[in-house]
Amino acid sequence: MADPNAEAESEPDSVFPREIGLFADSYSEKSRFYFCGHVLSITQNFGCSLGVAARVWDSWGPLLTPQPWRTFHSDPWLAASSSSKELLMKLRRKTGYSFVNCKKALEACGGDLKEAESWLHKQAQKEGWSKAVKLHGRKTKEGLIGLLQEGNAAVLVEVNCETDFVSRNSKFQQLVQQVAIGTLLHCQSLKDQLSTYSKGFLNSSELSELQAGPNREGSLKDQLALAIGNLGENMTLKRAAWVKVPSGFYVGSYVHGAMHSPSLNNLVLGKYGALVVCETSEQKANLEDIGRRLGQHVVGMAPLSVGSLDDEPGGEAETKMLSQPYLLDPSITLGQYVQPQGVSVVDFVRFECGEGEEATEAE
Repeated sequence: MADPNAEAESEPDSVFPREIGLFADSYSEKSRFYFCGHVLSITQNFGCSLGVAARVWDSWGPLLTPQPWRTFHSDPWLAASSSSKELLMKLRRKTGYSFVNCKKALEACGGDLKEAESWLHKQAQKEGWSKAVKLHGRKTKEGLIGLLQEGNAAVLVEVNCETDFVSRNSKFQQLVQQVAIGTLLHCQSLKDQLSTYSKGFLNSSELSELQAGPNREGSLKDQLALAIGNLGENMTLKRAAWVKVPSGFYVGSYVHGAMHSPSLNNLVLGKYGALVVCETSEQKANLEDIGRRLGQHVVGMAPLSVGSLDDEPGGEAETKMLSQPYLLDPSITLGQYVQPQGVSVVDFVRFECGEGEEATEAE
């Protein structure tokens, strides 16, 4: 029988302040942990009148107490209103960046859509340049050739990446499109007095410095950094070629494995491309078809020079274009094909994606 005069066992400190008195007599051991921002306490003894329930109530009591409503965003413009949601959705659709980043941009810019878009591009560009530095030096043997024609001008560009998988990505194809547009605008800006055709080439560094074109900020190298940041592969703007012709000339073209850009109908993408400059005394209805066939021949036979109609016919190893067996009819030479068409071939450009040399120039 317990001694009534025995001194009561000292009680351990309660996890709650003594003046509150909540389950103060039931604690012999305590432990705490955090859950969803709350401090939860568990007692290890069940001597109180509530028994096991004391343990459960002690753990979850703080969560059962009404808590003040907390919104995710503290900025006043981002209250749960239809207008803020519409801004977020509009920015997301326009830029393609994640909801989280779009929210950050709108918060940082006080809900200004235009400033938020600019903020996103600047942040993405910073991340892209950082990633570009890390990936620099990795081989870029895949990619695409882009061919763009408008009026009397035509351009070929080559943009490289590491894998064929990325070359089929729409964001990479948009980069090729931007490079082609930038090159075409550069070509059209040159004030040439055209009495004959003109042709030019741009190497990687020259290409990188071109402006990105309408509705795009910065240069092509800035767009390259954005693409590297988005797709996570090393990429290079390898080269570009352009041709401008006056009246009496025509530019034939061909891209092997062609696929058209979904957003720019006159841009064609593929792995091989060719431009063929032809001189003709009159406009012919089938001139486009002739130009396409000549482009096919250049892509397939890879000549190194045009040559002359007076040259002797050559075999498979022949490098002069007009002396080569015609790709679509090897029983005749290409010169024998074009002569009755009333067309003279004067020059060409051929690009093959991933080839080690810079642009192949015709003599």
